[in-house]
Amino acid sequence: MEKLTRQEEEAMIYIWKTEPCFIKDILNKYEEAPPYTTVASIVKNLERKKYVEAKRVGNTYQYYSLIRQNEYKRSFMSSVVRNYFANSYKEMVSFFAKDQKLSPEDLKEILDMIEKGKE
Repeated sequence: MEKLTRQEEEAMIYIWKTEPCFIKDILNKYEEAPPYTTVASIVKNLERKKYVEAKRVGNTYQYYSLIRQNEYKRSFMSSVVRNYFANSYKEMVSFFAKDQKLSPEDLKEILDMIEKGKE
């Protein structure tokens, strides 16, 4: 799976939320919409990278994702853990706990979720 730029990832999130969609649907999701041609270029790159597929509808195109959001999240997070936490999820959780992004209650919830997953 080819890595996405920040702009491509943002467009993909909007596509997942609205698919099937047209460029105008994606534009409507932005708080401050970039020019139509910019979004069209981003979506073309997503198509080239095999993240979306276009279907001709009249004189425009409708876009569908080829990769599910959960699949992308899994790949993205695996890459983050591999590249920044020495391939250790324990190191990642420890980092967020030390940085006080996770409270003791959050950690307990995570442990409960892990235990339930084992059942």
